[in-house]
Amino acid sequence: MSHASTPRPLRSRAGSALTGRIRVPGDKSVSHRSLMFGALAVGRTTVTGLLEGEDVLNTAGAMRAAGARIHKDENGTYHIDGVGLGSLLEPEDVIDFGNAGTGVRLTMGIFGTHPIAATFVGDASLSRRPMGRVLDPLRQMGTQVVARAGDRLPLSIRGADMPLPITYRVPMPSAQVKSAVLLAGLNTPGETVVIEPIATRDHTEKMLAGFGADISVTIDEQGARIIRLKGRPELKAQAIDVPGDPSSAAFPIVAALITPGSDVTVENVLLNEHRTGLITTLIEMGGDITIENERMAGGERVGDIRVRASKLKGVTVPANRAPSMIDEYPVLAVAAAFAEGDTHMPGLEELRVKESDRLAAVARGLEANGIPCKEGEAELTVTGGASGIGGGIVTTHLDHRIAMSFLVLGLASGKAVTVDDGAVIATSFPTFTSLFAGLGAEISELEDARA
Repeated sequence: MSHASTPRPLRSRAGSALTGRIRVPGDKSVSHRSLMFGALAVGRTTVTGLLEGEDVLNTAGAMRAAGARIHKDENGTYHIDGVGLGSLLEPEDVIDFGNAGTGVRLTMGIFGTHPIAATFVGDASLSRRPMGRVLDPLRQMGTQVVARAGDRLPLSIRGADMPLPITYRVPMPSAQVKSAVLLAGLNTPGETVVIEPIATRDHTEKMLAGFGADISVTIDEQGARIIRLKGRPELKAQAIDVPGDPSSAAFPIVAALITPGSDVTVENVLLNEHRTGLITTLIEMGGDITIENERMAGGERVGDIRVRASKLKGVTVPANRAPSMIDEYPVLAVAAAFAEGDTHMPGLEELRVKESDRLAAVARGLEANGIPCKEGEAELTVTGGASGIGGGIVTTHLDHRIAMSFLVLGLASGKAVTVDDGAVIATSFPTFTSLFAGLGAEISELEDARA
């Protein structure tokens, strides 16, 4: 989100059933990486379906600052003329990533093993998020860092002249940390090894292989993933068609489940096995969800997800499922508010360091709307079935997923729900309100959240 953005309160209320077929914007993870790998490749990479949210556009700006030529044609296809691995230019100005945690952390990995200096800034939310988890392994590879206390933005790095390959065991389930180390390993001689005890989304590994990198993945006797990358390959330009983002699809999926009479199909959604934890959980809760037209596209499984309004029941979500649905817990909490009984969600420590303290933000939003919940240090329990819910004002804390989740809540609540700032939604889902309006949802803009 831009520093200059003006808060835009939004209110949602129950209305008619949601019906129709829609497409959500392109997957954010794949979009970020398409721009990055295209910038590092030799030749022209073309990308269709790129998510044009602020986060991804900030990544495009960073790649331009490092010398890549990026433009969109009249058909909406992005063309990226890469500078080639090892040939990045030093940015002339600071790089503003706004709210893009994935963009800044992965870019630090790329720049950290190129002999260039760069300074990164972000909005108030991003400036509170920890960067040490990425900077620690980069320091081991030779990256120099100048940062304020706690390794938070704004900060500057200077890439290593002679980077060192490392073997790094990721201390927490984080695709961003894993990816940053692998991207740093691209321009590092020798073999970089990442050990991942708990599997996270694997878009980086798949896309690196697609661009021609020498990368392998094995599983050790403890079940950890061992990722080996040989440095300094020649990455070759690709044609990429970005599928729909499952994290964005989560909002119409949950909205259709909890809004009586609804029948919605979300087309062309990425079904990567490390991204479908929410679907698995909602089906366990009794959700009427079917996958249609399942197919392979660009090495990834995609399909159309049909959802019909359902009577849900509370469940306990296995903690080891969290990496495959970490961004979807806010909207799962909304689904849980309409389920019979308790829904228990353990293993949520990573939510404390998202765009906001997302665990606390969800709990406060539920409480503001009369929904019983219990927040623990790394867990949340939501008791569904309360009567008369809704009517509250939710503080988003510059977090797009908090805003969208509680707007979904309002579509099935007895009273309207207000979020204090809907402008933040543009970071990942700029067509959110228009898409929901097309399904029949009632979401309106306000001059003042208290009105």
